[in-house]
Amino acid sequence: MKLDPFYLIVDSSSWIARLVPLGVKLVQLRIKCEDQDLLRSEIARSKAVCAEHGCQLIVNDHWRLAIEEGCDFVHLGQEDLAAADLIAIRNAGLRLGVSTHDGAELDTALAVKPDYIALGPVFPTATKELKWAPQGLEKIAGWKRQIGGLPLVAIGGISLERLPGVFEKGADSAAVITDITRSPDPETRARDWIAGTASWRT
Repeated sequence: MKLDPFYLIVDSSSWIARLVPLGVKLVQLRIKCEDQDLLRSEIARSKAVCAEHGCQLIVNDHWRLAIEEGCDFVHLGQEDLAAADLIAIRNAGLRLGVSTHDGAELDTALAVKPDYIALGPVFPTATKELKWAPQGLEKIAGWKRQIGGLPLVAIGGISLERLPGVFEKGADSAAVITDITRSPDPETRARDWIAGTASWRT
């Protein structure tokens, strides 16, 4: 499986409607709430926008709703992975991405045969407090050696200026949140990311 090198993560369908039409080809909808009606509406709207623009939608955490809404990709953190019904996910035909932060989590992730592995935080991040120290670029190289041909997503504190090092160490895709959503001009910044990752598309 091939992932687009630009992996956008946003927390609403409004962001997806705003940025995906610019040429984004891979986006994760990550909403941290439990209101099922709201989540269902957000997933459905996001799916429609992505379908219209040829963008791959990945739903974070809410795998039951992803199945019910006919999505084709879900991303799980380690806690969600432990609680999820992986048989139901696979029987529904969903592809699966899994977050990892250390060797034990990588082993856990590989045991479920995911479609990609995410490693983070690579650099210090402003998104949320994490118990893990920044992994650094060398960890990307080590992770890639371990997972072989499985796509590797780098996440955490990645900016356009840091992109070359991230890809040169073996990441297949770079995930970004605040570098775009907290930009004074998110549309221009998203276009910059699309252009900045163009040379890594094959």
